[in-house]
Amino acid sequence: MADIDVGPGESTGFEGALRRRGDRTARVLTEVFSPAVIVLLLPIAVAWSATHSPGPALGWGVFVALTSSVLPMAGIVAGSRLGWWDGHHVRNREGRLIPLLLLIVFSSVGLGVLVLAGAPRLMVALDLAMLSALLVVGLITVWWKVSVHTAVAAGATAILAEVYSPWLLLLWLLTAAVGWSRVRLGDHTPAQALVGALVGVAAGALGYLRVA
Repeated sequence: MADIDVGPGESTGFEGALRRRGDRTARVLTEVFSPAVIVLLLPIAVAWSATHSPGPALGWGVFVALTSSVLPMAGIVAGSRLGWWDGHHVRNREGRLIPLLLLIVFSSVGLGVLVLAGAPRLMVALDLAMLSALLVVGLITVWWKVSVHTAVAAGATAILAEVYSPWLLLLWLLTAAVGWSRVRLGDHTPAQALVGALVGVAAGALGYLRVA
């Protein structure tokens, strides 16, 4: 019986199954713990700690989620469908500048509304922290690609640990898994994933602590 030619770079059997499983796991981690998803949920968690009341927590949390996740991501997804960049994760560095600018604009407007509306201090601190991280990531992106996935995951972990319990620092294991997924899919190098996490903690979490 003739051998089946699977082509260069492909493999069959147990090794190939492991590779495919690893790729599927990486894709799931990348999507489930994407910046848009984390920023959708994080404001509600912080808003609950700030208000301890379902109505205000939902109101403030949803507002920040809208201005920092839903609305800018709607623009990014629309841009990817129009072919302006290569998908909703915007893998090429040059294509990231406009989406990052869109995120910065929406977050800045949201922050201004929070201040004018007399939002709880923790919510203002959270929005300011996320905006600070975006600005640093944007500056780095001018000359180098950095992982927004790990920046958001690491910053969110540090903020949740401060708001609720230091035990939540264990979620940094999840940040590491997200970083692995970005490297596995070929979207980032290990250095880019690591620097992203450091930016999330330094610009995001520390910015939150200075205000909160």
